[in-house]
Amino acid sequence: MTTREGRPLLYLDVDGPLIPFRARPTEHGPTSRTATVPGQASGNPLVDRLDPADGRRLMALGCQLIWATTWMADANEIVAPRLGLPELPIVDFPDDESPQHGLHWKTKPLTQEAGDRPFIWLDDEITDTDQRWVRTHHQGPALLHRVDPLVGLTDADFAAIRRWLTTR
Repeated sequence: MTTREGRPLLYLDVDGPLIPFRARPTEHGPTSRTATVPGQASGNPLVDRLDPADGRRLMALGCQLIWATTWMADANEIVAPRLGLPELPIVDFPDDESPQHGLHWKTKPLTQEAGDRPFIWLDDEITDTDQRWVRTHHQGPALLHRVDPLVGLTDADFAAIRRWLTTR
């Protein structure tokens, strides 16, 4: 998958950022934040932790959204409709990519995929090692933003992304 639009790329992981490991608190009960498609239909009850507002807020960033997740095509079939997202491109990670010296297995392929384009990577497993590697190997601006997997994307995460988009 390669794209040459002018917008920054936003690589998006599912488990942790969009489906937090803890249930999200709601104001009006457990179904107030879930989309119209029940989690039982997917065979994964955790999809009920998706917040449709995340889809609207991601689209409002103006980035080119790209799935960077082990969910692969299931991200478009199961996750995207619940977030109100269109079908998104999916990073095709190589099977033979083995991480080196503490580097996350996604870091090198995502950086290569971005080329010289600005990119944001939202994931719950990003480390300082990944940050250093991207600073050394990527020619354009990049924001590697670690999302707390217990709570998923928050207002503070979106504020950090918007701040980076306006100051890059």
